[in-house]
Amino acid sequence: MVSIGEHHGRLGDAHLRRLIVGQGLAAVTDALFIVWLTLFVLDRSAPGLATGFVLVAVALPRAVLLPPAGVLVDRLGPDRVVAGAAWLRVAVLLALGALVTFASPSLTAVALLGGLLGAADAAYFPAALALLPAVVPAEKLARVNGLVQGAESGGDLIGPAVAAGCIAAVGFATTLGAITVLAALAAAAFSTLIRLARRAGRAQPATDPDAADGERPGSLRALATGLGYAWHEPLVRGMLAAIALINLAVVGPVLVGGAVLAEQRLGGAGDLGIVLSGFGAGSLAGSLAAGWRPPARRGRTVVGGVAAIGAGMAGLAAVTHVLAATAVVSLIGLGSGFLGVVVVATLQERVPEHLLGRVLSLVVLATVAFDPFSYVLAGALLPYGTTTLFLLSGSAVLTCAALVATSPPVRSLR
Repeated sequence: MVSIGEHHGRLGDAHLRRLIVGQGLAAVTDALFIVWLTLFVLDRSAPGLATGFVLVAVALPRAVLLPPAGVLVDRLGPDRVVAGAAWLRVAVLLALGALVTFASPSLTAVALLGGLLGAADAAYFPAALALLPAVVPAEKLARVNGLVQGAESGGDLIGPAVAAGCIAAVGFATTLGAITVLAALAAAAFSTLIRLARRAGRAQPATDPDAADGERPGSLRALATGLGYAWHEPLVRGMLAAIALINLAVVGPVLVGGAVLAEQRLGGAGDLGIVLSGFGAGSLAGSLAAGWRPPARRGRTVVGGVAAIGAGMAGLAAVTHVLAATAVVSLIGLGSGFLGVVVVATLQERVPEHLLGRVLSLVVLATVAFDPFSYVLAGALLPYGTTTLFLLSGSAVLTCAALVATSPPVRSLR
């Protein structure tokens, strides 16, 4: 795999700025596009199955293709994969823009193009995470992770308002054109990293250590090697399990239960937007704080971050005012943002380079794959009331914090 991180002085800091700009633009593009897509489908059809159909068409290929994409990252190098995925995004957005501008696309056509974007995302996300330790000096990993994840949180915070405002002002086609320009700028920034690597003489991926007798292993064997490493390495297994459980216990209850909570206790469903903005603000603050001042004892920080999320979820059971709910959800976001930076930076530093793409693809999978199950779980618990829903969710995350605290590999992290 490409190792751009050697001889950092030779490459200078320009590549770090390009990396941060590229990933920041990509994060903002994602946040704007998902809102654009949702509003576009709603404009073309009645709310209901059509919207879900298109969004599932984006999400399903992304989830299914993430593990194989991790193999691709380890074989080709994260710089090539991230640039290729970024340009694939641009091509799909251009095709969608042409359809929107010059025709009236069917929902099936929009869903198919959305599926291609989901496939590009499957390659982009693990490659983008694996690219950081290949480009960034070890002492700057936490800070750059904080900036990148902060850009993602910032995009989630302002994306809905910006996308909706642009659509109202200039229409769907022009707004999509602006989003495509941002995606192209991100892809161009990533492409410069490949040129830097080639000029430094490190364009060829390293020999695959999994290969036997100099032969490259099959894709299934390579995938099994990555899964086996993640399962047998206690630190990786524990962090993946914690991420999966947190997403299962938080995403659905916050979105589904939060909507019901806003309607029943906070004065109306419109207050849900205010509450969710608190999550975005907290996540942004947590990401930036973790990057600016990395914790000296990471194990305690991981436990504390999980516990903060659990306490916030349980606290939602008692809130009766929108300000209180926003403050509690901000705590959940703060813990999530801080925890995300610490966990990702730790894995980037400790996972062997030739397995990094595969392991980080599992991290992304644990983050996104359980969302539908979380929605179903929240829906199943809602008949028992929002108090029960939030108490059970918070208790599950607090139990996870206790289990993490008893894990020697996690507890001893520094």
